[in-house]
Amino acid sequence: MFQTHCYDSWLGGAARDTSFFHWTRLGGTMPAPLFLFLAGVAVALVSDRSIQKGSPAPQVARATMRRGTQIFGLALLFRLQEFLLGWPAAPWTDLLRVDVLNIIGLSLVLLGAYIGVIWRAHDPRTGSPQPFARLRTRAAVTAALLATAIALVTPPIWTTFRPRWLPWYLESYINGVHIFGQPQFYLFPLFPWAGFAFAGFAAGCVLVSPWARIHDFFAVGLTAMAGGALLALGFWFDSRPQHFYAVYDFWHSSPEFFFIRVGLVTAVLLLGYVWCRWAPSLWGFSPVIDLGRQSLLVYWVSIELAYGRLSIMKKNAQNITSATLGLLALTLAMVALAAFRNRTEGRPLREWFLWRTPAKAST
Repeated sequence: MFQTHCYDSWLGGAARDTSFFHWTRLGGTMPAPLFLFLAGVAVALVSDRSIQKGSPAPQVARATMRRGTQIFGLALLFRLQEFLLGWPAAPWTDLLRVDVLNIIGLSLVLLGAYIGVIWRAHDPRTGSPQPFARLRTRAAVTAALLATAIALVTPPIWTTFRPRWLPWYLESYINGVHIFGQPQFYLFPLFPWAGFAFAGFAAGCVLVSPWARIHDFFAVGLTAMAGGALLALGFWFDSRPQHFYAVYDFWHSSPEFFFIRVGLVTAVLLLGYVWCRWAPSLWGFSPVIDLGRQSLLVYWVSIELAYGRLSIMKKNAQNITSATLGLLALTLAMVALAAFRNRTEGRPLREWFLWRTPAKAST
């Protein structure tokens, strides 16, 4: 995420025509799917734990939807901040731009509603483990099917069956059209982005099963293998000479690219598991874990330091070397910010500079 935003904002002139810049943009296709996929995994973990402890499914669903609403509200606040910092050059329509925080919030709301529907018949006071296991399996399968359905209907919703009857600020949440008359690839509409959250929820339901808790490495490995199968399937479908859709755009709206990115995300999930289980992260300090715990704060601040008026480098004016040095500086600053926040969160101001090591990540 840092490298994509920094190079996109700071590189200028001939540097933007290099293969290096285009490869950095390709890498930029992964952070948003990771955010949404892991949000779905987190919802599965938290909801399963809450229901197992006796919380009614409607209560868990409401809590998930409430959290999604909070994030959506923060997304609107973020857009307001960017508008005010960009005043008077920023157009008012930027207030209604659909960014990744908006879709994370809405995806959590949809997942909360989904939990309420799929587990509506489960009573934790009387339900036995076997019926609950069946509900978990049903939730995983239907979430995977919903993710697939979202991917499959995305191309026509972006092209031949656009909901043009909606106002642009509502249609933009469907296909990212904004004010331009055509869907914009740099925005984050529900189609296809919410599909990553449902895919993550399906994976999370598998990972919280009793078998997976006992054989955690194999469970994560099997999840990554299933993702690898999706990745291969995406490449295979893309190699076919026939295409089902009237308008085919592999890089932005195709189901094939959706499947490929889900496959890559599951590979990252496996790497993350290995890092948290055996890597130096267990030695007491891990930049990756610190950044992950403060992902919202880090995203918020880094965007302003890369794109906003507080940008630490002159925008559209850097060569590759200077932009890379700026990227390194921003990365170190965000690691320091995240580490500081993790060690001071919930503590009185006078204790902020008394360093403490946070609890180790659970395995």
